[in-house]
Amino acid sequence: MVAVLAAGALVASAGCGSDAKGDAAKGRAVLHFHSRPDLTPPIFTVDTSAKAAAQGDLFIAPKQYAIQKGPEIVAPDGQPVWFHPVAQQATDFRVQTYDGKPVLTWWEGPPAAPVSGSGVGHGVIMNSSYEQIATVTASFGPNTADLHEFELAPGGIALITAYRIVPVDLSSIGGPVNGRAADCVVEKIDVATRRVLFEWHSIDHIPLNASYIAPPPKTGKGSTATFDYVHVNSVDEEPNGDLLVSARNTSAVYLIDGTTGDVVWTLGGKQSTFAMGAGTPFYWQHDARLEPDGTISIFDDGASPKREKQSRAIRIRLDPKTRTATLVRAYADGSLAISQGNAQLLPNGDTFVGWGSVPRVTEFSPSGRVLYDATFADGDDSYRAYRFTWTGTPKTRPAIAVAKGKTSTTIYASWNGATEVTRWQALGGPTAEHLAPVGVPVRKTGFETAMQATTSDTYFAVEALGAHGRVLGRSAAVQRGREAIG
Repeated sequence: MVAVLAAGALVASAGCGSDAKGDAAKGRAVLHFHSRPDLTPPIFTVDTSAKAAAQGDLFIAPKQYAIQKGPEIVAPDGQPVWFHPVAQQATDFRVQTYDGKPVLTWWEGPPAAPVSGSGVGHGVIMNSSYEQIATVTASFGPNTADLHEFELAPGGIALITAYRIVPVDLSSIGGPVNGRAADCVVEKIDVATRRVLFEWHSIDHIPLNASYIAPPPKTGKGSTATFDYVHVNSVDEEPNGDLLVSARNTSAVYLIDGTTGDVVWTLGGKQSTFAMGAGTPFYWQHDARLEPDGTISIFDDGASPKREKQSRAIRIRLDPKTRTATLVRAYADGSLAISQGNAQLLPNGDTFVGWGSVPRVTEFSPSGRVLYDATFADGDDSYRAYRFTWTGTPKTRPAIAVAKGKTSTTIYASWNGATEVTRWQALGGPTAEHLAPVGVPVRKTGFETAMQATTSDTYFAVEALGAHGRVLGRSAAVQRGREAIG
């Protein structure tokens, strides 16, 4: 056996692109992999990547018009680390802590729901080996959790949202007497026992006239429509157990007493407890969070209908004595999101922004300098986007594909979700049971690494190598022209 291996080529040079059959007609820009032909994540284009940017991978969940929808981890260079297609769609994909260990979480389900822009599904919790260890749904029955929030709190508690359609007299605000309203529900659920520990209903605490959405008309076809007057889109538990709740359709953020459910104060909207200082008013916002320094971060969409020229990630400080709200910082780059979006305060002080309906992510320094900026396929929006450090050790085997050329054999290797692989070792031999190293190990390049070999071997496999050459996993053995997915 004689073999010579060259340095691994980038995935793009090995046939990865957006020109596969069917893709051009759909107008979608996706990646293709020889070793994983079942995966077609969107192309992720990095425009800015400064050395000062924070460490960690990017966490998105392409949906809307994406050919494949689902949670995806993306390396800073734009290459996929892990992609998990789902049958319907996923939102709020991130790293959280459960039972003292880092886990992956997201909401999964169809977009169809009682009101526009919501969903009916369940939360998913997956361990670092990409094994599902728990699911969470609302107390109303299977797959009744809304897509807007799935937060894990200390003690194995999940915070979720849901909808309940209730009959309401809307005549006081110009609607029908026999109207229907969307009651936004927040639940705290013990993940292990599924017991509901706390339940809050917007219809009991937020007045109908707080909404900026017009009620259904008194007569005609629209009179039977559901009045989505609040539209809760984030819930954040505070250290004392109170809840910070963002409501898009009232353009307000509420602090909810974690015991009684009473509204402690309102920020923004028609009935703000605080005088809104210069630059603090926000409209159709998402993702309100209490930060460690006591400020509140908010993703201010400002659009649909348009009230601002561009969306912003803002931080606001509240003075409970003077009841005033002051703008601490605003981050913007010209993007205008008509829906969704979030702002994540990173451990190093940077702010990572997911632009929601605009398929873009941006990291800002505390002074507002753009340190990282990337886009993915237009129309493949992600409800939220995050940056986290993550270590994944899949229980599956590495994947391999082997193609014979005129003068050499190309071996393609990948391992979906494995973060510790540094090099690949190709193996070859006359049978699947008799394999030996072919050449020297090759540096891992992107999601899929291509290796060229001149050899008469019939069967091939690949070994994933970690630090100090330790073998992390081995693929199945395949013949030329075949593939094997772990």
